[in-house]
Amino acid sequence: MATTHLAFTVATAQQVAAFWLADGGANLKNATPYAVQPAVRAIRLPSGAQRGKPGYVEPAPGPASPNGKLPTTSGKVFFVAADGQPHWCTGTAVQSASRNLVATAGHCLYDTEGNSIALDKWVFVPGYSEGTTPWGLYVGKEAFADYDFDVYEDSDRDYTLVTVYNGVVSSSPGVLTDSGRLVDNIGGQGLTYNQPMNASVDVFGYPAGPNPDGTQPYAGQTLERSHGKTFNAMAPAIKGEDLVGTDSPFTNEGSLGSSWLLNYGNGNRSGYLNGITISVSDIDRDNRYDTSLSPYFDDQFYDVYSAAKDRLTGPIA
Repeated sequence: MATTHLAFTVATAQQVAAFWLADGGANLKNATPYAVQPAVRAIRLPSGAQRGKPGYVEPAPGPASPNGKLPTTSGKVFFVAADGQPHWCTGTAVQSASRNLVATAGHCLYDTEGNSIALDKWVFVPGYSEGTTPWGLYVGKEAFADYDFDVYEDSDRDYTLVTVYNGVVSSSPGVLTDSGRLVDNIGGQGLTYNQPMNASVDVFGYPAGPNPDGTQPYAGQTLERSHGKTFNAMAPAIKGEDLVGTDSPFTNEGSLGSSWLLNYGNGNRSGYLNGITISVSDIDRDNRYDTSLSPYFDDQFYDVYSAAKDRLTGPIA
């Protein structure tokens, strides 16, 4: 288990929020999709035996979505990377006792390119669109990851869960107003682990970037959805020997951190988190991405969740 402090004091969290909300959200608008490990060569494997007893955490349904059947729990995570520039990945709110938890890819929080442990000024903005923060901006306080990813950058454990402070909005220049706890505002997806392959999942994210043939079907500005079945996969170039793939046309940059939801319901817009996109691949070699890749969620994933789910945060405004 690896625990990392982000904005661990209220004063630091206020500074982080101000950085993103200043000048009408200029840094949010100028951020670009994160381009670390966006696409790899993957291999589809025969289905193996189910591992362990399946477990579940029930979701907390959110409010009516302005996007109809799409979840309110999805959004973008923003941070400053090793290049000193603002970037983003996809993230999703997850139900927990403290109602303040966000899930994303491990390398969308841990700095795998620079000398820092964590990417700087990390925040979550659910429902982000064109510089707006419709449900508030949530500053990350503490990150929880598997030891093997933190130390060895093992892609089989490329996931992280982040506790966030209460949301804030900028009510006037330089003034932050509290908007409450994350899951209270937008709901939280459940999660499940030790699931068999060939399960149907819905993937939600903000894909951007082109296909290998140069076509660019997504712009990264709106939440997108794809549907596919899971299968065993591996990607040796990123130390991914025990991955899960699912059929998905999502392109690379921007889709990192996308949620894979099992048993997603259009009516209540909730399901069970069963994967997180860490890269995409063109398995059939037709120069268009056809597969999203995730670590397999097992007992070790649940251990990370268990360490994070009761951590309190609180308001910063």
